Amino acid sequence: MTDVASAPALLWFRQDLRLADNPALAAALDCGSPVVPVFIWAPEEEGDWPPGAASRWWLHQSLTSLSAELRKRGSRLIIRRGPTAAALSRLVAESGASAVFWNRRYEPAAVARDREVKSTLRKGGASAASFNGSLLFEPWTICNGSQQPFRVFTPFWHACLNKPLAPACEDAPRRLPSPGHWPHSLELSELSLEPAVDWAGGFRQVWQPGEAGARRQLRRFLREALAEYPANRDRPGLAGTSRLSPHLHFGEISPGQVRRAVLGAASGNHEACDAYLRQLGWREFAYHLLYHHPESPRQALRRQFAAFPWRMHPEHFQAWTRGKTGYPLVDAGMRELWNTGWMHNRVRMVAASFLVKHLLIDWQAGAAWFWDTLVDADLANNTLGWQWVAGCGADAAPYFRIFRPAIQAGKFDPGGDYIHRWVPELKQGPGSELSKAYALPIVEHGEARERALAALESIRNR
Repeated sequence: MTDVASAPALLWFRQDLRLADNPALAAALDCGSPVVPVFIWAPEEEGDWPPGAASRWWLHQSLTSLSAELRKRGSRLIIRRGPTAAALSRLVAESGASAVFWNRRYEPAAVARDREVKSTLRKGGASAASFNGSLLFEPWTICNGSQQPFRVFTPFWHACLNKPLAPACEDAPRRLPSPGHWPHSLELSELSLEPAVDWAGGFRQVWQPGEAGARRQLRRFLREALAEYPANRDRPGLAGTSRLSPHLHFGEISPGQVRRAVLGAASGNHEACDAYLRQLGWREFAYHLLYHHPESPRQALRRQFAAFPWRMHPEHFQAWTRGKTGYPLVDAGMRELWNTGWMHNRVRMVAASFLVKHLLIDWQAGAAWFWDTLVDADLANNTLGWQWVAGCGADAAPYFRIFRPAIQAGKFDPGGDYIHRWVPELKQGPGSELSKAYALPIVEHGEARERALAALESIRNR
């Protein structure tokens, strides 16, 4: 039998693909024993939301980066397939490990899976411990005066600001203690995460997945965009946002690291600092809602919307997904999404509003499309965003707030730089031969607005 003092500890990586500010890694190192880093691919355990195509592409690159960083530190990443509980149990037996450490996730399927994993490991004689490595605050620690979860953002965020933050964990270790014998590992390519047909060329041009890429992106934001963030954050033609969302989703950087860096770089610019940290607050709020309302990815929080007269028009939905609605700002956003795996947040709101209000297509169809095509596809954020736009969620924009895409374009893309980049048919201006190649509007705004308001009225008294 392996001596418990020298028995390895398994470090189970999930959506925490970094070595700095990683509580589970810190706890494993505190054991003073060899550490065996592990990643287990089990998409079938994600319930209705296995990773989409864009997420799988990013995951492959991020795991490649993590594996290289571990190799630099005398370690390696062991890759296995699920079922997770069985895979971890086998690794415990093969390595002689006495403990397994990981950082928590908060999606409903992941919560249930983690509960099963802890039970299985402990029954087998191994200790199991999980930590908060992806949020500023655990969802169950923020509550209102009645000890109930929040449903409105502003009081939620005020409650968060009155809570002490957990201290920062250590920097990435220079070396990781290794076991005398490494368990067998699959090759990353055996997971088939990358597409068989290479459609990700545009992704590679704009993204550097991995912990180093996250740090680089944060430095760019602090240096070039933070000071003007309040003025530029809604301008899709400018590099005015952090673009950290996929790095945060995959845990290549922690929200605590981002918060501390922003506070350190703000240099007394409280407006810019508060405006950006408020966006981190919305991310926290999204997880708060998902944790307390695990049904929300499939059900509107406002129950009367169960009777909303959505209608699926396949041709209209296809035009929306391909960026051929005849509304330039909507089409620019959908083409940016298809080519880069990302869309500016202001444009996400306009494109989503167009789907659920101009076209009366169920928000869940849009959420599913975003889930497959976004590199930052995150169940909490995706659900909050779509329910907010559709008017059926917590602290949602009312359904009768119907964006007029032309007005949104004039206000937030006044020079047309963003639209012209992604809808080049319009570069020559109205009336030219090139602009005539652009699609005609698939619906007329005024008629669509009236139809949407009538649909809302049909459920108003329910």
